[in-house]
Amino acid sequence: MSIFLSISIFLFGLAIGSFLNCVIYRMENKKSFLRGRSYCPNCKHVLSWKDLIPVLSFIILKGKCRYCNKRISIQYPIVELATAILFLMLLNLESGIMNYEFLFLVLNSSFLILIFVFDLKHYIIPDSAIFPAIIITFLYNLITNYELLITNYLFSALAAAGFFLIIYLVSRGKWLGFGDVKLAFFMGLFLGWPLIIPALFFSYLIGAIMGIIMIALKKKGLKSEIPFGPFLIIGTYIGLFWGNEIINWYLNFLNL
Repeated sequence: MSIFLSISIFLFGLAIGSFLNCVIYRMENKKSFLRGRSYCPNCKHVLSWKDLIPVLSFIILKGKCRYCNKRISIQYPIVELATAILFLMLLNLESGIMNYEFLFLVLNSSFLILIFVFDLKHYIIPDSAIFPAIIITFLYNLITNYELLITNYLFSALAAAGFFLIIYLVSRGKWLGFGDVKLAFFMGLFLGWPLIIPALFFSYLIGAIMGIIMIALKKKGLKSEIPFGPFLIIGTYIGLFWGNEIINWYLNFLNL
């Protein structure tokens, strides 16, 4: 992977992360992200270009609005950096080649980052993000490998969604939301079999560990609601990047 390409993808990721922050804010306030200039959520002052440089503007302004001195949410630089780093990891996954699969992964990752932040903040997985991700993934699998779509990806999607649907129905929506059912369907369609297995396993494992930590720190109680979408998305990327290695390690361990 060339240094120039890596820097270009990193900067591209920063720009997309900035755009996703804008989309998240507009969605929270039920406004269109297709029109209107960016402005400070507190004083409503329209931001200039020097206020919108990903990460750098946050550092220069010391995390405060240039016009009203109100603190800027740490969400903005975190999302920008996370998007840039994730895009670099996806490029490395594709051996440094910008092909149609890389573009597919980047597009879906943008939807997943949006879902991650929105669910973490509002305990909602927006249909406007998960449905396009499902449709794009279905069409991509249909075009690139029709046979695997039928024999693998759809099977994984229905199995994962069915498992979550049973939990949803048994608990009457108390243990997880229906949005998690839709996200599980996407995971199966996106990862296929057997990568969906380590993805779901680590989703539950990390979710359980974080739940125990928050209860121990008295941030949450035993009956508190915790968004599960972010853990499912983390599990998705564990399955995508390291799923095969995890499965091979486990099979070798069983042989011992």
